[in-house]
Amino acid sequence: MTGSTNAFQMAQAQFDKVADQLDLAQDVREFLRWPMREFHFRVPVRMDDGTLRIFQAYRVQHNDVRGPNKGGLRFAAGETVDTVRALSMWMTWKTAVADIPLGGGKGGVDVDPSTLSDGEKERLVRGYVKAIWKNIGPRQDVPAPDVGTNAQMMVWMMDEYSSIVGKYTPGVITGKPLGGGGSEGRTEATGFGVIFTVREAMKHLGIDPGTTTAAIQGFGNVGQFVAIGYNRFLGGKVVCVSCWDRIDKKSYTFAKEDGIDPVFLKSITDQYGTINKDKAREAGYQIEDGDAWISKDVDVLIPAALEGQITGDTVNKISKQVKILAEAANGPTTPDADKVLIERGTFLIPDFLCNAGGVTVSYFEGVQNDQNFYWSKEEVSTRLDQKMTSAFSSVLNMSLAKNVYMRDAAYMVAIDKVVKAMKQRGWI
Repeated sequence: MTGSTNAFQMAQAQFDKVADQLDLAQDVREFLRWPMREFHFRVPVRMDDGTLRIFQAYRVQHNDVRGPNKGGLRFAAGETVDTVRALSMWMTWKTAVADIPLGGGKGGVDVDPSTLSDGEKERLVRGYVKAIWKNIGPRQDVPAPDVGTNAQMMVWMMDEYSSIVGKYTPGVITGKPLGGGGSEGRTEATGFGVIFTVREAMKHLGIDPGTTTAAIQGFGNVGQFVAIGYNRFLGGKVVCVSCWDRIDKKSYTFAKEDGIDPVFLKSITDQYGTINKDKAREAGYQIEDGDAWISKDVDVLIPAALEGQITGDTVNKISKQVKILAEAANGPTTPDADKVLIERGTFLIPDFLCNAGGVTVSYFEGVQNDQNFYWSKEEVSTRLDQKMTSAFSSVLNMSLAKNVYMRDAAYMVAIDKVVKAMKQRGWI
């Protein structure tokens, strides 16, 4: 799925490029090019058949100068520490560009979650907490759901931590279900946050949202709410979504020229983001090759799956009609693809700005946990819109002022905030 792209080398290359533009001192670069702390550990789990399996797990804390480390826990087959390092680094920039007082962290377990029963998942996430509990906490490092994990798994983790420390500690984990310390609006936060940035980009470019079309890669939680939000908030039309089929072990694109119905597709999608092909076909959907999404003649292209999808090879498949590339996924575009997008003049909404809605509402969840007072969905949505709009504006203004690519501008905004905090605290 990620090809030969090393996500951490990519994250470092993106940072190095902007560090040169900012003329950052060498010692500061060395500090920020690598995580501050890494935990590599193995989690033993008794499986349903009585056998014992050992899972390789990671937690990486990139930088906590602006607040506790924050970042998801992903379950993915073939997960590597380099992917987790990259994601933790991007989280540092994401929290900074969104201007929320948190740092960057990430966790991972090398496992295909679709092969586990619910009981095995519960034992695995509880085992993960037992191994790392001394190094996480509301004021240290706050995990959250990511690819392959969900709200139920988060509340199991919160329960395990609370049992170990001997007190109810909802703020140790975010992305929990409602009634278990979760926040209204968290489920749709990342996807709707993407749409708020797309709306602002269209305002800047003078595009009427209601006349636009979009293609989306990925139909997990993020892709689903990007599609729903595209219809609801912009009045535009999503012509296709792609998804990974866990049965066939390959991806497919589900297309409809007159626009997909994301609510219907969501109703026939399992918890791993696999759409039921037979039901989709009955409803008149064209089922195409998994890579078909990237070459559609649309106005907005939205990768919402995994990193390393738009490369030097695949970028040339993108239609000349595409005006906006909105990175709902983390690290979907490689540096050599960026060069082509810059030459074309494609407007980019970079990942750690575009998909910052999830961590923003996770921050809101932590605040509500601290207060033991919970907000309405309308209040969460309004605050999210304000945060995303403000973050987009700061990056766009930097891009225009410095005449730089939007990705570089986002890095400039984020790195400046992190370096300032490091200086204030006497770290550098």
